[in-house]
Amino acid sequence: MSMAVSQPLSENPVLPVIVMGVSGCGKTSVGERLAQKLNCRFIEGDSLHPAANIEKMSAGIPLGDDDRWPWLDSIGSLIGDSVGRGERVIVSCSALKKVYRERLRAAAGGRLAFVFLEGSRAVFDKRMKARTGHFMPASLLDSQFATLEPPTGERDAVTVDVDQTIDEIVGEALTGLQDLPTR
Repeated sequence: MSMAVSQPLSENPVLPVIVMGVSGCGKTSVGERLAQKLNCRFIEGDSLHPAANIEKMSAGIPLGDDDRWPWLDSIGSLIGDSVGRGERVIVSCSALKKVYRERLRAAAGGRLAFVFLEGSRAVFDKRMKARTGHFMPASLLDSQFATLEPPTGERDAVTVDVDQTIDEIVGEALTGLQDLPTR
């Protein structure tokens, strides 16, 4: 039986990372910064939503599982392709339910890290109301929180409180990723 040991993130250059959480938590901002720090590609998961999903959300209609599966499969395919090429990728994706994360892990070939951006509804509501040019209305935040199953206790999951500066959030995420055990 081997013990898990910490492996520097730089020694595992293929480990893909999903920055996850409810809308307004900062997935894109944190994902872009992580990708810069880790010198890898960033993919905005929202850009992969089918047009029908964007129309629903824009109209204030929450997505259900049947709406999300094709989107998650697109994200999973991109992650799997990147891993197959030996490239690390950072992706923003809400990944609200454990079953969604398991599907993404399977598409990645097993190992997939998650950075869960955690915070209060009030903080996210304020952020969503302040942003412009995004199809997701603040009115859908309640449905996101109702769907959310935090990754507490799941393998390769790092939780970061968003009530701090972007540099602190990214620093904490990098430290958490660095400290993930090898398998």
